[in-house]
Amino acid sequence: METGNRASAVDDVVRQIRALIKQRGLGVGDVLPSEAELASMFDSSRNTVREAFRTLKAYGVAESRQKVGAVLTDHHQTAMRDLFSFAMEISVDAFRDIQGFRRLTEMNLFDLLAERLTEAVFDEMEAINVSILAAEGAERASELDFQFHRLLVDAAGNRTLSETYGMLKPVIQRLMLAGKSQRVALKSVVVEHNDILQALRHRNRIAFVYHMDRHLSAGLEFISG
Repeated sequence: METGNRASAVDDVVRQIRALIKQRGLGVGDVLPSEAELASMFDSSRNTVREAFRTLKAYGVAESRQKVGAVLTDHHQTAMRDLFSFAMEISVDAFRDIQGFRRLTEMNLFDLLAERLTEAVFDEMEAINVSILAAEGAERASELDFQFHRLLVDAAGNRTLSETYGMLKPVIQRLMLAGKSQRVALKSVVVEHNDILQALRHRNRIAFVYHMDRHLSAGLEFISG
């Protein structure tokens, strides 16, 4: 009961701080009142205010800076992304769920991509794809793999989709990391990417869907059940 009351008190202060930010029109870079000032304003203990600050920090809304205090930030997407990545267990089910999301997004972008993809983007994607084979380590290879697909998503011109895809970056990259230490897996990725690019260059919807589906299924063999 005591723990529940404490959590409730912290949530209360978090809500009051958010209301204060809105009321004063505070934005990124602005400094919040001190712990002592907030404790007095909200008739709360400094410990509760301190816990509320930790909550705001976890959500990427504020950060502590030496000699300044609590400063408003705009790192909520990064914070949520890291939290999601930490909590996500990479299993067969997780693989299917994430790749299922990617099927619903990437595989349905053909019409937009056929209209919007420029030679400059094609060239950039081809350069990234070629560099995967020369990558120093599996981490770098998975980073390049993600860059390839991020360019594809960004080319569709939907900001919300791009932001959502970006938030999933740590989880998608962890999936992409599977098998990347094996040369044969890297070669397969490069070939599959090239097939996807060729299908887009020739505006061949059936080939694009086929090669994308095959590519998104390929890493499953490297995920333990």
